[in-house]
Amino acid sequence: MTNKEYDVAVIGSGPGGLAAGIAAKKNGAEKVLIIERDRELGGILLQCIHNGFGLEVFKEDLPGPSYAQRFIHEARKLKVDALLDTMVLEVTPDKKIFAVSQSEGILEINARAVVLAMGCRERTRPQLRLPGSRPAGIFTAGTAQRWVNMEGFMPGNRFVILGSGDIGMIMARRLTFEGAQVERVLEVMPYLSGLMRNYVQCLLDYDIPLQLQHTVKRIMGRSRLEAVEAVGVDENWVPLAGTEEVIPCDTLLLSVGLIPENELSRKAGVKIDPLTGGPYVDNNFQTNLEGIFSAGNVVHVYDLVDWVTEAGTIAGEAAARQIQGLAHKTRTLVPIHAGRNVRYVVPHMLDLNDLQQREVRLQMRVKVPIEKPVWVEATDGNNLITRRGFPYARPGEMVTLTLKPDHAEAIRSGNRLDIHITER
Repeated sequence: MTNKEYDVAVIGSGPGGLAAGIAAKKNGAEKVLIIERDRELGGILLQCIHNGFGLEVFKEDLPGPSYAQRFIHEARKLKVDALLDTMVLEVTPDKKIFAVSQSEGILEINARAVVLAMGCRERTRPQLRLPGSRPAGIFTAGTAQRWVNMEGFMPGNRFVILGSGDIGMIMARRLTFEGAQVERVLEVMPYLSGLMRNYVQCLLDYDIPLQLQHTVKRIMGRSRLEAVEAVGVDENWVPLAGTEEVIPCDTLLLSVGLIPENELSRKAGVKIDPLTGGPYVDNNFQTNLEGIFSAGNVVHVYDLVDWVTEAGTIAGEAAARQIQGLAHKTRTLVPIHAGRNVRYVVPHMLDLNDLQQREVRLQMRVKVPIEKPVWVEATDGNNLITRRGFPYARPGEMVTLTLKPDHAEAIRSGNRLDIHITER
C-alpha cells in the first residue's frame, strides 16, 4: 500500500472539485490533491459541448469543455496534484482516504481536510419501475449525451424523452442536429423540471412537442424498443383511462432527475438530508464532521455551473483556513428552516460568526410554481429580517436570498432563521 500526505484532498474533478482545489491552494494550503475516477479532469463538463457556461464567472458564453479547461489550466499552473483513473473506496471520519488505481495500486491518503465533490448520477429505469419488456434502446439522457458528444455514436434514430430535465431537453435539440426524429418529451408533473431557457431554446425553437402530466405506461418491443405507450396522469400520478397513446420509437431517453453521489459520505458518517440527497452543511459547506466539506451537485442539484464553482471556491477556502488555524474556534450555528412553499434551503445551518465577516447566499427551491410576483422572506420566527422580490417562482429554477453581516444580530436574538416564499 502506498501512503501519501496532503493538506487538502478533493474527491472529484468537476467544476466544484476543480474550484475547491484551486481555492485551497490560493488560500495557503501547500499540498492539494484532486482525485478523479475518469481518465481526465473536468467531470461532466467534458460531454456538455453546448453553450451556456461561464456567464456569471467569466461574463462569457462558453461550452462546457472550454469552461473546464480554464480551471484545469489554473490548477496545473498552481501545481495542484491530480490522481486520474483512481477510484476512492472509503473516506473515514478522521480524513483517511482509501483508493485504488491501476498505476498506483492501493493508496492510503492522509489529509488534514477533505472536500467531497463527487457530483450526481442519473435516475435509471429500475428506479422508475417502468412496466413492460426489457429491450435494447432505453438509456439515460446523460449516457446518450456522452455517446453522441464524446464517442461519436448515435444510440438511435427515433426518440421519445421521458422527463423535462435540462439534460433531456438539451439532448432533444442535440439529436435533432444529428438528423434524428424526436417525437416528443413527456413530463409527469404539471410544470417543467428544468430551466425555462432550455425549454425555449431546445424544444420551442425546434418544434419538439412537450406533454405535461404524461408518462410512459408501457415499454413495447422484444430485442429492440419498438414503441412506448404514453398516458396522461392526474395530480396524484394515477394514469387516466382513455388517454393512452402508442408512440413508435426505437430509443427512449430518461431525464427524470439526478441523485447526489453520496455513498462515500454516508460511509464516513456524514449526515444526509433526505430532501436534497446531499449532506447537511453550514455556510462554509462543512458537514457535521469537522474538516470534511462538501460542495457542488453532491450537496444539491444546481441550475448553473457558475454556482457550483462558487460553492467549490467557498469550500476550498474554508478547508484551507481550517488547516491553518484561521477558522473561528467555535461555530455559533443557527438552523435554517424551510417555511411556506419552500422545499429546502442550502445551507442548512448558518454560522453567525462567519456571517459577521461576509455575505452568505441562501439557495432554495419552491414546492409548487407561482406565476406571480413573490417575496422571498427571512424571519426569526416572528420578525422580518430581510426579503427580496422575484417576478415568479418555479421548482425548476433555484431562488436565492443574500444575508448581509448586519443581519447577524437579528438572527442571533431569535436563534432561528425561517425562509418563506409568498405572493406579493
